[in-house]
Formats: sequence, structure tokens, C-alpha cells
Amino acid sequence: MEIGLIIIFWYGALHAFGADHLTAIADFSIGRSVKKTLLVTLTFAFGHGLMLFLFAKLLHEYGVMESLSGYGDVISSSVIIAIGLYLLYMALTDRIQINKHMHNDGEHVHIYFGKSHSHGEGSSVATSALGMGALMGIGGVRGMLATLGMIEGNILDWTMILAFVAGVSLVFVSFGVVILYLNKNLLTNLTNVRRVFATAGVVSVAVGTNMLIA
Repeated sequence: MEIGLIIIFWYGALHAFGADHLTAIADFSIGRSVKKTLLVTLTFAFGHGLMLFLFAKLLHEYGVMESLSGYGDVISSSVIIAIGLYLLYMALTDRIQINKHMHNDGEHVHIYFGKSHSHGEGSSVATSALGMGALMGIGGVRGMLATLGMIEGNILDWTMILAFVAGVSLVFVSFGVVILYLNKNLLTNLTNVRRVFATAGVVSVAVGTNMLIA
């Protein structure tokens, strides 16, 4: 079983390197604080891993992989495109704002959507990341079934789910550190903020569209 967990862990890490996953993490993490970026990466990883495992097991048990996993790819691609279009809309309609203020002898930069800034959005961001991660988890079913086939018995339990989430989280958190560096050194004025969000939107639409037509 230990070998199976190692396989699942490394599959999760390799799976997380997909352009769609890194794009989603970037979309959710741009402009966020360290705490919120960590929250986003971990909740996205958990939702993604849980849904992917459960859906893969369901398809494996009932033998309907090909018919349903195709829809999973469409759902995953559509999620990325929808996020990209939303970011583009917010950037092009000047709905992304930046607020700077001094706090504990240091300058803090807050980036938010809409006309007012709220400090209580952490739970909503985490919920959104969890939901998006779950939806995108359906798209990776084929690879998960292949990985489960390498494990004797194909028994799904919570240790396998946690091993997969750990592998995914390793990559997501590492990528989140890169985003945090960009947040601190690039997103220092409103012009840069809107350009970065618009770029993220274009990349998201391009990645999602490529997934659909590939």
C-alpha cells in the first residue's frame, strides 16, 4: 500500500503541472495576501483531489468512463474560459481597484473588485476555490483511472485521497509563492494591476479554448 500511496502522491504532483491547473491558481491568487493565497491553493487542491478521486472511482465501478469523462474535459475547459472572461470583463470595465495604507509600520496593498473593499472575503474566496477545484477535478478522470489501475486491488480510501491532495498541494503552494512574489513586486499601481489581470484573463481563455479543441 505504501508504494501505491507514493504513486498517487507523484501522480498528484505531475497532474498539478497542467496548464489549466496553474492558470486557475494564478487567476485566484493574483492580488491576494499570503494568507489568502495559501487558503486558495489548499482548498482548490482539496476540492480537486476529492472530486477527481470520487468521480474516478464511480466511473471505474460502473464502467462508463468514456462517455462521462469527455463531459468532464468540457466542464474543466469551460471553467477556465469562464474565469478568464470574468477577469477580462473586470479589467476592461475598470472594476478592479487598489488601496494602499499603512498598517503595523508597513505599507499594505489591497486589490479588490467593485467599488468598496471588504476584509471579510476570505471565506467566499475559499469556497469559490473549493468549488472550482471540484469542477475541474472531473476533467482528470482518465489519468486517475490509469493510476488506480497500477495499484493492486484498486481500493479507494482517505489515505489515497490525502496522498493525492498532498502531491497537488506541493506544486500549487510552490506556484503560489511565485504569484506572491509578483504580487509584491509588480502589483504596486492600478495600471499594472489591470494589465496583469487582463493578461491572466487572456491566458485563461486561450488555455481553456485549446483544451476544448485539442
